[in-house]
Amino acid sequence: MRTQLFSPITLGALEVPNRIVVAPMCQYSAEDGSMTDWHLMHLGQYAVCGAGLVIVEATGVEPEGRITPGCTGLWSDANEASMARVVQFFRDHGAGRIGIQLGHAGRKASVNLPWAGGTPLTAEQGAWTTLAPSALPYGNWHLPQAMTGQTIQRVKDSFVQATRRALRLNYDLIELHSAHGYLLHQFLSPLSNRRDDAYGGSLENRMRFPLEVFEAIRAVWPKGKPLGVRFSATDWVSGGWDIEGSLAYATALEARGCDFLDISSGGNSPEQQIAVGPGYQVHFAAEVKRAVGIPVMAVGMITEPVQAETIVKTGQADMVALARGALYDPRWPWHAAAALGDEAAFPAQYQRAHPSMRGLPVPGNPPKR
Repeated sequence: MRTQLFSPITLGALEVPNRIVVAPMCQYSAEDGSMTDWHLMHLGQYAVCGAGLVIVEATGVEPEGRITPGCTGLWSDANEASMARVVQFFRDHGAGRIGIQLGHAGRKASVNLPWAGGTPLTAEQGAWTTLAPSALPYGNWHLPQAMTGQTIQRVKDSFVQATRRALRLNYDLIELHSAHGYLLHQFLSPLSNRRDDAYGGSLENRMRFPLEVFEAIRAVWPKGKPLGVRFSATDWVSGGWDIEGSLAYATALEARGCDFLDISSGGNSPEQQIAVGPGYQVHFAAEVKRAVGIPVMAVGMITEPVQAETIVKTGQADMVALARGALYDPRWPWHAAAALGDEAAFPAQYQRAHPSMRGLPVPGNPPKR
């Protein structure tokens, strides 16, 4: 009998072969927003790893929307061309589906690469002006400019143009980044949004800009192609964004044609207090799943095959996303399949590495002769 983890699932009109997702993971290795050989290697290994879905790292819709100078972008023809060969490699050799996460870092932009300190860039290092709903910095980072009606429209237009490029690149789906303290999350949270116009104050107003961005993308992204949203369920700070707001946001997104939700947490305040442990965010995904009728992904220290199977089988989430676990073990789906007695896709070039071809027992499966 097949496991739930390795059973197919439909997102919108797209069938995904299993419930394992390689989450978006910034590589900080782009040049002027364009992918390099590093990305071909990085995403190429996940094309053949057996995961049902791979989502490309957070990609800035405008240069100012990058977290670091090394982040990928999708605002230019050069950006688009550099992605094309990576997506084509995935198409030629992958058995799963490929999506892209579009985002804007807002006040958390203009910082150095993590291995160079991850601190705000200086003018000499090429710092740029950051944007936010209100002129409130993230900790002691750059003081951002509060967005005007003009910049609000510009950013929305940038999301639309990046979506058109993603469509030309033939991505299977888009995930809109509304988590981890980046721009859309900044609008949602009362910690970072102190506006007194139609985009601030009440929950309805704070959700307005993220929902307008979603609607603008949905208008140009074909209905049959899945469009989902990753958001933080809580700021982990008293008085900040919380699960009640998240449930309202989830239902508003579903009503506007959202096809899936990816539930994370935190990232909007250096004062956050997070109780980290195995599956520490799964209960947020479970709460959201009870409130909506669309598929929900869980993410956050999901590392063991039985743990992942249990999350899906018990209905806490419909899919599980791995980030650091996939970095540590790019063949995680293969190993999970072997542990659970199921099958993951192997490229023909690697078939001889399958346990059954090496005379090793696979739980639930007789050895091949």
